[in-house]
Amino acid sequence: MSEDSTERADSEEAEREGLPIAPGMEMALEEMRVPQPYAPVDQRVWFVSGVAVVVAVFAGLVAQFLTRLIGVFTNLSFYGRFSTQFTSPAGNHLGLWVIPVPVLGGLVVGLMARYGSRAIRGHGIPEAMEQILTNESRIPPRVTFLKPLSAAIAIGTGGPFGAEGPIIATGGALGSVFGQLLRTTATERKILLAAGAAAGMAATFGSPVSAVILAVELLLFEFRPRSLIPVALASVVATGVRMSFVGTAPVFPMEHLAKPSGAALASYIALGGVIGVLSVWVTRSVYAIEDLFERLPISFVWWPALGGLAVGVCGYFAPRTLGVGYVNIEDIVGGRLMGSALLFLVVMKFLSWSISLGSGTSGGTLAPLFTIGGGAGSALGLGLAAAFPMLGVDPRIAGLVGMAAIFAGASRALLTSVVFAFETTLQPMGLLPLLGGCTAAYLVSSLLMEHTIMTEKIARRGVKVPSEYSADYLEQITARMVASQPVITLNAQDALGQVRGWIASGTPESRHQGYPVVNLEERLIGVLTRRDLLDPTHPEDVLVGALVTRPPAVVYEDSTLREAADHMINEDIGRLPVVERENPRQVIGMLTRSDILKAHRKRLDETHKVHRHLRLRRGLGSLELHEEG
Repeated sequence: MSEDSTERADSEEAEREGLPIAPGMEMALEEMRVPQPYAPVDQRVWFVSGVAVVVAVFAGLVAQFLTRLIGVFTNLSFYGRFSTQFTSPAGNHLGLWVIPVPVLGGLVVGLMARYGSRAIRGHGIPEAMEQILTNESRIPPRVTFLKPLSAAIAIGTGGPFGAEGPIIATGGALGSVFGQLLRTTATERKILLAAGAAAGMAATFGSPVSAVILAVELLLFEFRPRSLIPVALASVVATGVRMSFVGTAPVFPMEHLAKPSGAALASYIALGGVIGVLSVWVTRSVYAIEDLFERLPISFVWWPALGGLAVGVCGYFAPRTLGVGYVNIEDIVGGRLMGSALLFLVVMKFLSWSISLGSGTSGGTLAPLFTIGGGAGSALGLGLAAAFPMLGVDPRIAGLVGMAAIFAGASRALLTSVVFAFETTLQPMGLLPLLGGCTAAYLVSSLLMEHTIMTEKIARRGVKVPSEYSADYLEQITARMVASQPVITLNAQDALGQVRGWIASGTPESRHQGYPVVNLEERLIGVLTRRDLLDPTHPEDVLVGALVTRPPAVVYEDSTLREAADHMINEDIGRLPVVERENPRQVIGMLTRSDILKAHRKRLDETHKVHRHLRLRRGLGSLELHEEG
């Protein structure tokens, strides 16, 4: 038998059995490409969690090392002795000689930024956010030692910063470096960076829960098991490391607080709103000062020295402004600092911190903000208690609310602020005032300010920072709910010329961009696009089934639109046959990119369209509820 006769016989046999003539078609059916099932927790989560725990141990040790390093520079700079004891510069006896000390520290930091890495400038969290959003969470390894060293010099020579910012930044850098040394995805590096940052905060304040929430609100931009588990474990481990060194006492101890009355609670909420306005003003002031430094006709190397001059002058008149200032916060919430001394400290701390931070030196924002907000809150509380004693306002609670509310307003990390204030004081009676006051500050800040103290800098560089985290709408809709039905299919045994004539007829059914191809038993064998069918290189007499060259990519009827959209991206196609999970060769619908976009219509309607479903009507002398259709 000749070759042509053999092919003709094979074709006739295929037609008698109802099978397409495309070679290997049964294999194509078996190799049908389906969406990869999503597992919230898999083996990689175990791996990332293990690495996060190791990072947390290092971050906990770095926190202790940095604290002692700050102590070394503080003791050398202000007391002329060598000691690792973490002490305040406020008790120095240098007189006017206190002014050049921060200037020299700023000069060293400027040189480190010039010849080491400019990434050491700033308070750390915005820089970590930028690396997550623009650089796949890849932080240069040298930052892991340059950042803590520069911060220790800046703070140890009187810089009005907290140690927590540099420790958070260093912990994040450690997580990033571990992620770069190992084989990880960009998402896994982000998780490790966030885990290191959370570990740094937990190791500083012994606040593991607020550290996890901080990572969620400012770094992860998601709330999923794969990220939450490693970050939570890292926070716990870092807190354990801290406990082994310094114990379990709260960082800002307070005496027992009484349960607030309703009038007092309302006062704390109003106070939070006022502090929210203050947080907006503080944020704008810091960046206005930074803009002024940008306009100086000198190199950025000298800016920290100029900022150090302001620190020295403020430190001469108000020694409490020098250094970390955790004692200030403790005295404010403990009710031991009040009156004109409190107001003077708040004003001078703001001037020293804002000018120094605007100059681009290395240091944190949390402790200065807590001092400014706590002092302002306490002062307002003292005023309310004196003017309206019937309200029952406690200046200590007012100071606690002010401390947390200014951070909630400046950073929009609402839950972090509330839980942090509780964890660092262990005062349960403060929780309700904290939640009310921080929420008021958050509301005011959201209304008055587009960006935050954490995002303004990177927003100016064109980086869009997520500000809202919501459930993926596409995860809530299945393919069957939006797929086009009934399905227009092509039979594998039809001649291509016949199909082209049908397309030329212009009927609505013939205007689709893609068609599932089925055999005589209505079993899916592939998908052909309009371009495939109209390709002039294919002769008119060829059968449609012969044009199918690869296994079909499909989606199950109970798959979510998120799975379907991801599958389209992975396969680089714009349409998917929808099939039954039990019978994947049975096509029940067709899903296109347009269908997925149209699914968002319901979400937009739910967000923007206003309806009234119940109406009050007066009947027989009483009001009745009636449901509207």
